Amino acid sequence: MFVKRLFFVLTLCLSSLILIAQEELNAVVVVNSDRVQSTNKQVFSTLEQSITEFINQTRWTSKKVLPQERINCAFTIIINEQNGNNFTGSIQVQSARPVYNASYETTLLNINDTSLSFQYNEFEPLIFNPNSFDSNLVSVIVFYVYTIIGIDADSFALNGGENYLKQAQNVMLQAQQSGDAAWQNEVGAQNRFTLIDNLLSAKFNTLRAIYYNYHRLGFDNFTEKEIEAKKAIAQAVIDLEKLFNITVGNYMIRVFLDAKSDEIVNIFSTGKSSGYEAKVKEILERVAPTQNSKWKEIKL
Repeated sequence: MFVKRLFFVLTLCLSSLILIAQEELNAVVVVNSDRVQSTNKQVFSTLEQSITEFINQTRWTSKKVLPQERINCAFTIIINEQNGNNFTGSIQVQSARPVYNASYETTLLNINDTSLSFQYNEFEPLIFNPNSFDSNLVSVIVFYVYTIIGIDADSFALNGGENYLKQAQNVMLQAQQSGDAAWQNEVGAQNRFTLIDNLLSAKFNTLRAIYYNYHRLGFDNFTEKEIEAKKAIAQAVIDLEKLFNITVGNYMIRVFLDAKSDEIVNIFSTGKSSGYEAKVKEILERVAPTQNSKWKEIKL
């Protein structure tokens, strides 16, 4: 009887551990091949399924993650050309995080990487080795996986994603040997190298703080303290000016606003006034003039 009871307890504990030790991401993957004339469209379905399983069934960190804590994200791959087992196209990466005490999520990343090229043979396994470069497809996916996890962690704790962003950087460094331009350090390029290099650069500490202040001090307090939350969000947006002209093209401001522009307009065009609307609009018009048609909607 004792042995049976002990076995039951151990089984229960093991089941609890399995429930806690969930993978970190809940990813939706879409591979769009509409632009490709191919006799074998099945390869794209296989690729889509393989990437989905690779992302969602891999433990990317040592964190204990509850099912409801998995990060919702999406990878949309558009194939423009196919030549045998060589593919070129683009990949759009999006991620979101829940808002405390609310039923909705806020977008964290919305990156459109137009420089995707890789080799893939149908049914070949996707395997990641952190100490070597084996596949450009795997490297691109893993790079964005760790970027997603890193930015998500930054939104909950100041610089909380440091270790994950460094793992994305390691992927980039390994992948440079491929010769793919998206991994290279090129002046003015808005590529994977620039993204992770800037996120980990001391020059862009302000951006990491903006992710934290905007989400943890702002959005997470929105339900209970709307005006105070709006003030924190406003200050985070105003701080974008500190990044202005640090680098050519202000890529990191674009990365932030590609995910946040619509949300910012909605925040400051409805509800109670924070008193900072005019300043927010002024800064946005300066750092992102191409979106002035949106900023006009901010209520002064």
